[in-house]
Amino acid sequence: MEAFNLTSSGSPTFILNGIPGLEAAHIWISIPFSIFYIISLLGNCMLLFVVTKEKTLHKPMYLLLCMLALTDIGMSSCVMPKALCIFWFGFKGITMDGCITQIFFIYMLSLTHSAILVTMGFDRYVAICNPLRYTTILTNARIAKLGLVGLIRAVLLVLPLPLLLRRLPFCANCIIPHTYCEHIAVVKMSCGDTRVNRTYGLVIVFVISGLDLTLIGLSYGLIIRAVLRINSKKAHQKALNTCTAHISVMLVNSTLTLFSVLTHRFGQGIPAHVHILLANLYLLVPPVLNPIIYGVKTKELRDKMGKYICRM
Repeated sequence: MEAFNLTSSGSPTFILNGIPGLEAAHIWISIPFSIFYIISLLGNCMLLFVVTKEKTLHKPMYLLLCMLALTDIGMSSCVMPKALCIFWFGFKGITMDGCITQIFFIYMLSLTHSAILVTMGFDRYVAICNPLRYTTILTNARIAKLGLVGLIRAVLLVLPLPLLLRRLPFCANCIIPHTYCEHIAVVKMSCGDTRVNRTYGLVIVFVISGLDLTLIGLSYGLIIRAVLRINSKKAHQKALNTCTAHISVMLVNSTLTLFSVLTHRFGQGIPAHVHILLANLYLLVPPVLNPIIYGVKTKELRDKMGKYICRM
């Protein structure tokens, strides 16, 4: 079969079609998308600014929040600018290199984000189960090292994805019914053997994400066991309140991730535009909600952010 839509270098140019079936409503869809994106940038940048400026917030928990904010900004920025260009200007073309780069950063940031949530679970476990040793076990330097380990893990695990995509032939119409280059959507465009690509993609999504969720679940199992040993109900409430923000963020991220992945891979009866909207919400909603959740649930951070907002 003859290759279709090739550039001068012999690489295919993909066409991102936006949200199939809702092309006429792209302008209207862009309004909530752009509002959410702006809110996510403002919220996460505000969080980074406040934590950086306030020395009293230079603690492990807030360092983890900064890492989470950076991954949130990165994930939404990998997708939204291109999606808005499709909605507003009809700029649908993307090169093979551009597509592979987008896939790499989306998956790499997603796995880094997951690793940070695991570290946050460990942070809450130490804070509740070993409060007297918290400052010696979890120092800022140790948290930074754990963040670096999570980043290295993500890079090493995701690096095979672009390498495996590079070997695939694209011999048919390279139109992707999506707003960004999602791995499985690009794999479906190939006319070659994609079994390795599909298997490795599933391994990353289910095995690595499953491992991270198991570690978080283990942390909270130990936390609940420790809390139940406390006789005071007031102490129960205080201990659990320190975990509500992390639990809320974890539930938002996990729910959207599972819905997006499962509907895209196994929901053949679900309309295509539902798949695409869920895939976009998975990358857009958590960056909006995460700083809001921590801003509301964490009194120290809420007070500091309120001080700067009142100065504006």
